[in-house]
Amino acid sequence: MEPKREFSAPTVLGLVAIALLLAVAGIGVAFCKSLFGAGTGAEIETLTAGNLLGLLLLALSLLAARGFLTVQPNQAVVLVFLGKYIGTVRKEGFWWINPFSARRFVSLRVRNLNSDRLKVNDSVGNPIEIGAVVVWRVADSAQAVFDVDSYEKFVEIQSETAIRTLAIRYPYDAGDADMPSLRSSQDEVAIALREELQARLQVAGVEVIESRLSYLAYAPEIAQVMLRRQQAQAVVAARQQIIEGALGMVELSLQRLSDGNLIELDPATKAALINNLLVVLTSEQNVQPIIDTRI
Repeated sequence: MEPKREFSAPTVLGLVAIALLLAVAGIGVAFCKSLFGAGTGAEIETLTAGNLLGLLLLALSLLAARGFLTVQPNQAVVLVFLGKYIGTVRKEGFWWINPFSARRFVSLRVRNLNSDRLKVNDSVGNPIEIGAVVVWRVADSAQAVFDVDSYEKFVEIQSETAIRTLAIRYPYDAGDADMPSLRSSQDEVAIALREELQARLQVAGVEVIESRLSYLAYAPEIAQVMLRRQQAQAVVAARQQIIEGALGMVELSLQRLSDGNLIELDPATKAALINNLLVVLTSEQNVQPIIDTRI
């Protein structure tokens, strides 16, 4: 099935249409003047051609009055005549259209969709809970009305599917700093989610303006275990940084002693000095100095 594409419907300015209808109705009244002034039933039965024309013009004026339409800002009106799409009125104002056409009002305003918290597995199989906010609007009213059953429900269901698809692409948290994850790569994840949503919602004539994760957490059954894991990873990373800093300070101390010829250190003394410095620099407790009085 070929998708419908929006195009502008033929319209007439409402005030111009009112003037024309009043003129037609006035002509009809003029032709029917003698009929309106008739007093007996015998006179009413003798209708002239002018009377018939006047009645026809009045009837057409009444039918044409159904064609007046008011369009608000950020609103579109989809018109269907005899089962065929005849165009969309987007321009705000007071208009006259085909009075026999069916009308479907579509809002073009920006909308927010706050998804429910979905329970899915990330790329490494960890159960997580995830939710997102999607900012969208209707870009093509014809597609929104004719190509899907209910475009609002379609947006809701496809957004949920896109969020689930995104969640299985990334891990919740990556041990490698260069590897993208749901928690650390929020901008990249937001762009990927928007592209996934736009690909799915394009068939409904919907434009995705922005999308971002609004909720992200491990599932309750593994939350405590993953919290301890994160704490252990943080402790290991902190210890690694402390050790690297301590080794750098020891190396600098030995280099300064060697360059300044302050003291000649034999291998045993150097090993003892390195050991003492590492203990002082990496210890979690305050180190109490011991003075050697044998010197």
